Amino acid sequence: MTITYLPHKDHIVEGTPEQISRLASAGFARTDVEVRIVDRHYKELPANETGEIVTRSDLVMKGYWRNPEATAETIVNGWLHTGDMGYLDDNGYLFIMDRSKDMIISGGENIYPREIEEVLIRHSAVREVAVIGIADPKWGEAVKAIVAQVPEKSVTEKELIDFCKDNIASYKKPKSVDFVAELPKNNYGKILKRELRAKYWEDKKRKV
Repeated sequence: MTITYLPHKDHIVEGTPEQISRLASAGFARTDVEVRIVDRHYKELPANETGEIVTRSDLVMKGYWRNPEATAETIVNGWLHTGDMGYLDDNGYLFIMDRSKDMIISGGENIYPREIEEVLIRHSAVREVAVIGIADPKWGEAVKAIVAQVPEKSVTEKELIDFCKDNIASYKKPKSVDFVAELPKNNYGKILKRELRAKYWEDKKRKV
């Protein structure tokens, strides 16, 4: 099920600047589907302003199985909060600009960083690790692992990529690995992935 679509009539490679720009959109809302952009106070934003993408229709789930807290956080007044950031242009076309959740989309495949992190942390030279998506001209996003090593142990980028290849599907393995002394964390010890992603996306108009 999808909330938006880009009709065939909009698949124009050589057209006006407006027509070409639509190729980067997720299209417009399907019949009987409502899509809005809201700020952190759930106030609807005007066209061309970036906020969280929310949707309401019969396609929206009723809630999480036996998890009323998660349901209350995700569905507010009947609107499902996607966790994706974007804007609607003047004609209602949706442009996705950033993601507040961790999932990586590479070549149309959904890749969950936690699965890769749980493999990498098993390597004897890895003290802690975070996996993020970075910009890739061919695949949209590419998987990058950022690793803090165990003191007095060494490991190469290739060794870690091969280690993943031996334990998970090949398309999920990191395309690259960066090594750091420490991963940034908040006061509760949670790794700040948004901070990690920022340096790799700072010169990009879109964040996904």
